[in-house]
Amino acid sequence: MPELPEVETVRRVIERALLGKRIAVADVVPDEIVLEGVPAEVVQAAVVGSTVKRVGRRGKYWWLEFDRTPWLFGHLGMAGWVRDVTPAGHDRHRVETRLREHGAAPLDDESGRPRFLKILLESESGDRIAMTDGRRLSRLWLADSADEGVKGLGPDMLDQPWSAGPLADRLRGRSAPIKALLLDQRLFAGVGNWIADEVLYQAKIAPQRPAGSLSPKELKTLIGKLAGILETSVNVDADASKYPSDWLFNHRWGGAKGVEHIHGRPIVREQVGGRTTAWVPSVQK
Repeated sequence: MPELPEVETVRRVIERALLGKRIAVADVVPDEIVLEGVPAEVVQAAVVGSTVKRVGRRGKYWWLEFDRTPWLFGHLGMAGWVRDVTPAGHDRHRVETRLREHGAAPLDDESGRPRFLKILLESESGDRIAMTDGRRLSRLWLADSADEGVKGLGPDMLDQPWSAGPLADRLRGRSAPIKALLLDQRLFAGVGNWIADEVLYQAKIAPQRPAGSLSPKELKTLIGKLAGILETSVNVDADASKYPSDWLFNHRWGGAKGVEHIHGRPIVREQVGGRTTAWVPSVQK
């Protein structure tokens, strides 16, 4: 599932293509699930003619802030993605990242149209971005502000990281597993399952540990590891093939049939906080 690094990558893709430009065309595919019952023509009317003033993100949510309201908001779900599909000739950095969920299937059909298209936006200058989703678990919606469009989130872990003192205050007395609280978007906006497992592995903290039992030193380590993981993954456009070889990420997938060891140490996969968790008991205490 796309987490903060993937969504920040999408935000930057949109920003490079559309920031400061007027939307001339919006190809919105009718989908009562993805559009949450809103007719495609309503979304199209809200977008066409609008100029993109800012491309925002908070946690796992992104949005296009226009020079008028409403704005367009999005969530990628499990396999949604946004690509720059501008015709050749526009000189800028192109992101070639593919999610694990995409497999090796072609991203476009025989005519060159993005497969599983949900929305395609084209600026007056011909720059184009497309959001696709083969599983229909993504969402697109309209709202008049970020506060209205994205509610209930805590601090964004890239833009507003915790410091040890305030985090210790928030976790004091909490008996829930630290893994479960890392997934709580009211505390750690943008952190999902793979990041939580990676942070705990690198910080050498067992996922079942009661959150309130972590020492100030452990919390400081956890915060530092989280910052490093986010910085590294964002800097490579969330391209998993470029993640460091010693990350648990490269070994955690596949459930019981996945890789059984990392550097000779057994990997355990079990439910913690309601989510499948990969961890290394000989490392994490």
